[in-house]
Amino acid sequence: MSSDKFHRRPLFRLALFLFCALLIFLSFYILYAFTNTLNQLDLVELDRDHWQRPLDVLRALDLREGNTVVDLGSGAGYFALKLSPAVGNRGQVLAVDLRRLSLFFLWTRALLRGQHNIRVMVGEEDNPRLPDGTVDAVLICNTYHEFSNRERMLEHTFRSLRTGRRLVLVDRAPGVTEAEQSHEIPLPVAETELRKMGFQIVRREYPFLDQPGDGSWWLLIAQKP
Repeated sequence: MSSDKFHRRPLFRLALFLFCALLIFLSFYILYAFTNTLNQLDLVELDRDHWQRPLDVLRALDLREGNTVVDLGSGAGYFALKLSPAVGNRGQVLAVDLRRLSLFFLWTRALLRGQHNIRVMVGEEDNPRLPDGTVDAVLICNTYHEFSNRERMLEHTFRSLRTGRRLVLVDRAPGVTEAEQSHEIPLPVAETELRKMGFQIVRREYPFLDQPGDGSWWLLIAQKP
């Protein structure tokens, strides 16, 4: 064996060891960051429970065992995880969002909790990609104001609902500064847009809740005739 090969072998082993050590370190770091994010989501949502009135929102949807319900703009699953037991094992929750990372966290949380009736779906900016005529209720919470094309989104939502079933909107009322205006929508504007699309207004509530430090929200219940 040549002296060059003899000296090269320890260097190769050292490089391989350092590479493996780096991979292990990165794996532990990613696992730690992922677990920490899951814990933070639980803490944030626990605080949100105090002001969001989730039980009243679920009641507004008028859900039954075996229903199919949509959480449109689900994020990491604050409402989707609550909707899951409301429709039972025979029901289904369609959690729709544009953000794949948020949906990944939702999928992971549902898996860890054994909530196998949640289906995550990547939507489009003007199309939630919902099946026509198969949905019993749609919830859009803190998302309606973000739609770039509300007319198209409402059109798809209307088509997805069964006759006589509900759409529930929950969103921020107008704030007092220009900085807040991109994160809110007036209740009359939403109501007008729903009527134009063919929805019947069942009930409206304003103020529905007050978020600490962030103003009032409204709730609007509509029905497909």
